[in-house]
Amino acid sequence: MSDATPAAIAEELGQRLKQARLNSDLTQTEVALQAGVSRKIVINAEKGQVQLEALLAIMQVLGLTSQLDLFLPPAAVSPIQLAKLQGRQRQRASGQRKHNSDEGPAEW
Repeated sequence: MSDATPAAIAEELGQRLKQARLNSDLTQTEVALQAGVSRKIVINAEKGQVQLEALLAIMQVLGLTSQLDLFLPPAAVSPIQLAKLQGRQRQRASGQRKHNSDEGPAEW
Protein backbone atom coordinates (compact mmCIF):
# COMPACT_ATOMS: atom_id res chain seq x y z
CA MET A 1 0.00 0.00 0.00
CA SER A 2 3.03 2.29 0.40
CA ASP A 3 3.22 3.11 -3.31
CA ALA A 4 -0.54 3.60 -3.73
CA THR A 5 -2.09 6.99 -4.38
CA PRO A 6 -3.66 8.89 -1.47
CA ALA A 7 -7.11 8.22 -2.98
CA ALA A 8 -6.41 4.48 -3.16
CA ILE A 9 -5.18 4.43 0.44
CA ALA A 10 -8.27 6.34 1.59
CA GLU A 11 -10.51 3.87 -0.25
CA GLU A 12 -8.72 0.93 1.36
CA LEU A 13 -9.12 2.48 4.81
CA GLY A 14 -12.81 3.02 4.07
CA GLN A 15 -13.18 -0.66 3.21
CA ARG A 16 -11.45 -1.63 6.44
CA LEU A 17 -13.77 0.67 8.36
CA LYS A 18 -16.77 -0.99 6.70
CA GLN A 19 -15.46 -4.45 7.55
CA ALA A 20 -14.94 -3.40 11.18
CA ARG A 21 -18.55 -2.17 11.29
CA LEU A 22 -19.83 -5.43 9.82
CA ASN A 23 -17.69 -7.44 12.25
CA SER A 24 -19.29 -5.45 15.09
CA ASP A 25 -22.73 -6.39 13.67
CA LEU A 26 -23.78 -2.74 13.42
CA THR A 27 -25.72 -1.02 10.67
CA GLN A 28 -24.60 2.27 9.16
CA THR A 29 -27.53 3.94 10.91
CA GLU A 30 -26.56 2.52 14.31
CA VAL A 31 -22.96 3.68 13.90
CA ALA A 32 -24.16 7.11 12.80
CA LEU A 33 -26.43 7.49 15.82
CA GLN A 34 -23.76 6.41 18.28
CA ALA A 35 -21.10 8.59 16.63
CA GLY A 36 -23.36 11.63 16.45
CA VAL A 37 -23.04 11.93 12.68
CA SER A 38 -25.38 11.38 9.76
CA ARG A 39 -25.72 8.06 7.95
CA LYS A 40 -24.40 9.81 4.82
CA ILE A 41 -21.15 10.56 6.67
CA VAL A 42 -20.78 6.88 7.57
CA ILE A 43 -21.43 5.93 3.94
CA ASN A 44 -18.80 8.43 2.76
CA ALA A 45 -16.34 7.23 5.42
CA GLU A 46 -16.68 3.70 4.07
CA LYS A 47 -15.77 5.10 0.65
CA GLY A 48 -12.70 6.79 2.10
CA GLN A 49 -14.17 10.29 1.91
CA VAL A 50 -14.53 11.61 5.43
CA GLN A 51 -13.35 14.46 7.62
CA LEU A 52 -10.96 13.58 10.41
CA GLU A 53 -13.31 14.33 13.33
CA ALA A 54 -16.08 12.20 11.83
CA LEU A 55 -13.63 9.36 11.19
CA LEU A 56 -12.49 9.48 14.81
CA ALA A 57 -16.09 9.48 16.08
CA ILE A 58 -16.84 6.40 13.97
CA MET A 59 -13.64 4.72 15.13
CA GLN A 60 -14.65 5.33 18.76
CA VAL A 61 -17.99 3.61 18.18
CA LEU A 62 -16.22 0.64 16.59
CA GLY A 63 -13.61 0.45 19.36
CA LEU A 64 -10.74 1.21 16.99
CA THR A 65 -9.13 4.27 18.59
CA SER A 66 -6.49 2.11 20.25
CA GLN A 67 -5.23 1.42 16.72
CA LEU A 68 -4.30 5.07 16.21
CA ASP A 69 -0.92 4.67 17.92
CA LEU A 70 -0.07 1.98 15.37
CA PHE A 71 -1.39 4.11 12.52
CA LEU A 72 0.45 7.27 13.54
CA PRO A 73 2.72 6.68 16.53
CA PRO A 74 3.71 9.62 18.73
CA ALA A 75 6.87 11.16 17.34
CA ALA A 76 9.82 11.79 19.62
CA VAL A 77 11.31 15.27 19.56
CA SER A 78 14.51 15.25 17.53
CA PRO A 79 17.67 16.59 19.18
CA ILE A 80 17.77 19.45 16.67
CA GLN A 81 14.16 20.44 17.41
CA LEU A 82 14.83 20.15 21.14
CA ALA A 83 17.80 22.52 20.82
CA LYS A 84 15.64 25.01 18.91
CA LEU A 85 12.93 24.85 21.56
CA GLN A 86 15.41 25.34 24.38
CA GLY A 87 16.85 28.38 22.64
CA ARG A 88 13.41 29.99 22.86
CA GLN A 89 12.90 29.37 26.57
CA ARG A 90 12.56 32.51 28.58
CA GLN A 91 15.51 33.25 30.81
CA ARG A 92 14.29 34.43 34.19
CA ALA A 93 15.97 37.03 36.28
CA SER A 94 17.83 35.58 39.23
CA GLY A 95 15.96 37.61 41.81
CA GLN A 96 17.78 39.95 44.20
CA ARG A 97 21.29 40.83 43.26
CA LYS A 98 23.95 40.34 45.82
CA HIS A 99 26.24 43.28 46.43
CA ASN A 100 29.78 42.81 47.60
CA SER A 101 29.79 44.23 51.15
CA ASP A 102 33.36 45.53 50.69
CA GLU A 103 32.30 47.89 47.91
CA GLY A 104 29.60 49.75 49.82
CA PRO A 105 26.56 51.23 48.12
CA ALA A 106 26.70 51.70 44.40
CA GLU A 107 27.43 55.23 43.26
CA TRP A 108 26.01 56.75 40.13
